[in-house]
Amino acid sequence: MREHHAFLIAEHLGHIDYLDESITRFTTEINERLMNESKEVELLDTIPGISTRTAEILLAEIGTDMTRFPSAKHLSSWAGMCPGNNESADKRKTDKTRKGSRWLRQVLTEAAHGAASTKNTYLGALYRRLAARRGTRKALVAVGHAILVIAYHVLKRGEPYQDLGANYFDERDQQNVRRRLVRRLEQLGYQVNLVAPTGNS
Repeated sequence: MREHHAFLIAEHLGHIDYLDESITRFTTEINERLMNESKEVELLDTIPGISTRTAEILLAEIGTDMTRFPSAKHLSSWAGMCPGNNESADKRKTDKTRKGSRWLRQVLTEAAHGAASTKNTYLGALYRRLAARRGTRKALVAVGHAILVIAYHVLKRGEPYQDLGANYFDERDQQNVRRRLVRRLEQLGYQVNLVAPTGNS
């Protein structure tokens, strides 16, 4: 190793030390500013895919007062996390999200990646269901949107997230099929009395 190599290494090490010190300063500042929002950080941390850092960025971008947004739909639109719904007949013209906070979209996408890998959760099931039909990119956008909607209700109600479970969609589809068939039979003049099946012993 020659003299100029030692110089470059020393410069790189010095820059790393500077970045470590800067990260420490920023972390201290963030902790002080969020001292009064520790409860909100803990509540958001109950959502799959959201870590403490993710929760801090969410609060920095959307705040804690959800009364500013009339509904979760308004928040999603403001954040640019609503896929475009510009449709003509059966053709969708765009699936692009609207403009919004770049930092918020980025952290929601990171959270969606984390939630997508979870087992036995609603968000994990949502990702797998959509990825199989529409591809991973659109599935991640949808999961990121779902996380933002969940965060809205968690902050508004001040209650931890209650997961719907991985079987939510199977149960919902079963209920929809049952209602549709009952309605069709009633239209034909039948009186329908449903009896739950008994398990085989």
